[in-house]
Amino acid sequence: MDIYARKSHWKWYLAAAAVAIVAISLYYTRYLAERLVEREKQQAQQFAEAMRQIARTDVDLNCDFTLPGRVIEENTTIPVVVLDETYQIEMYRNIDDKNLDTMTIEDVRLALDRMIENGADTIRIRIPPDIDKMLIYSHSNLLSLLEWYPFVQLFLIAVFIAFGYMGFSAARRAEENQVWLGMAKETAHQLGTPITAILGWVEALKSVNEDNPVNQEMLDELRNDVTRLELVADRFSKIGAQPELQPINIYDQLAICRDYMQRRAPRRVTFDFPVPAEHEPLLVDINAPLFDWVVENLLRNAIDAMEGGIGNITAAVYEEPGYVCFDVADTGKGIPARRFNTIFKPGYSTKTRGWGLGLSLSKRIVEQYHKGKIFVKHSELNKGTTFTVKLPKK
Repeated sequence: MDIYARKSHWKWYLAAAAVAIVAISLYYTRYLAERLVEREKQQAQQFAEAMRQIARTDVDLNCDFTLPGRVIEENTTIPVVVLDETYQIEMYRNIDDKNLDTMTIEDVRLALDRMIENGADTIRIRIPPDIDKMLIYSHSNLLSLLEWYPFVQLFLIAVFIAFGYMGFSAARRAEENQVWLGMAKETAHQLGTPITAILGWVEALKSVNEDNPVNQEMLDELRNDVTRLELVADRFSKIGAQPELQPINIYDQLAICRDYMQRRAPRRVTFDFPVPAEHEPLLVDINAPLFDWVVENLLRNAIDAMEGGIGNITAAVYEEPGYVCFDVADTGKGIPARRFNTIFKPGYSTKTRGWGLGLSLSKRIVEQYHKGKIFVKHSELNKGTTFTVKLPKK
């Protein structure tokens, strides 16, 4: 029931679509930039021609220079510097952010040097009969802004998507919490009524079978199973509400979980757990029913991971700064590294009939109710897996 494999495919599809959008945006921006470069080159050539016409000495002084003058005056974007035949600065426009009226000749020379360093282009102005001038121009700020536009656009889109994703994720998590709470409370409620009725029938049957030891033993076992159902209902009733935590010796609680699961595991599965009598009591604030649920889920998964019902399950308790930790290791088939986080998500399971809720519930119990951590410490295919649970030190 791997619903996250399909989700991963959708992530790749969205990533491919994003790459395609980026490529198209960059291509189209590049196309517009090339058209703008050509247009600015034409404008620079028109500027040079206007300068040539105005500076000609072989024309009638009564000629109308309105059009060349307008060409020069209307250039408000392209930086240009005109050098005379001795390479002295004769004219300049749009070369700096400063006010042209306050610029010194040294400022203009520095601006010209920057233009040349950035790859400015040159147009020769031939003025009859024998005067040569030079027009140096560079691209306008508009072209630079256009080149940066796709990156700014993509940044804003990425920010929008990120905030949208976080918003939808928060809403989805809130909805999941409500679903978990409703499911757990309803399950506890549905179990409560038949459990109460079964308890009544067990007591009634025991009263009428007082002289039958065999029936009494069977009824005692039935009573134990009903008690177990009561524990399950109690666990579900605690989901969604902050449970009461009590200081409990972690060695004793692990031993209780081991005894329960060992009786239900294949005989060729061995359990190597720390013996409480051999260790100083190590108290941790836990809720015993929920803590047992976490450990039982880990042990059940460890048993299921062992091919042929043969293997070893080991538990180890140790301390870290601020935490009491315990590891549960098995010799099963292992977990691929790419699945270390996915296995804790609701609905993920490698079992044919699994619902993928055990580890998800365990993570919720450890992190939300006990303020601890649970994760895959190590796993190697066909060699085994180690889970680590960290609980705040008392």
